[in-house]
Amino acid sequence: MPLSPLMEELSRVTVPDYLTDLAARPMDEVRTMRAECQHLESGTSYVRRMAQGRLDIVGGELARRRNGGEMGDLSELIGRLPDLLTDQGPKSGGNPRPPQGMEPASGLTTELEDELETILPAASMSSVVDMNEADLAALVERLEGFEHRVSNHRKSLFGTIDTLQAEITRRYKSGEATVDALLR
Repeated sequence: MPLSPLMEELSRVTVPDYLTDLAARPMDEVRTMRAECQHLESGTSYVRRMAQGRLDIVGGELARRRNGGEMGDLSELIGRLPDLLTDQGPKSGGNPRPPQGMEPASGLTTELEDELETILPAASMSSVVDMNEADLAALVERLEGFEHRVSNHRKSLFGTIDTLQAEITRRYKSGEATVDALLR
């Protein structure tokens, strides 16, 4: 089965060969590589944030039910949205990186957005109040799996971006690159 365009791009920029002979490549090429990876990271971060929002809502509804809340209380869910969606720091306990942008990076992330929509369409978010606990728990599990997979792609991109940034920094520190060259 052939890889999707996004998976092809992620695979291409996260394999060790992508960084082969990095020190010998022209500075413009290294900057272009970094920008390309940052663009992909921005897109995966966007989809991850969408998944986390849905996960927060479904998880919050599941917790409310397990604490005795009744099914079908949409006004209760709407009233709790500010608390559910407030950034409480990273849920994974890792060190967060601020997003480079808040919008989708390109059409490449469309397949991830489509996959998220098959798990829980944005247009049916209000339906979570009518689901039973077992269905909510299953939905939480699917959303967590999706978010975990997208996070792993993002972490791989961070590794590549860090290597590229370190090479750029090394060149400035060693004098191989200068700020004056940027101004020309």
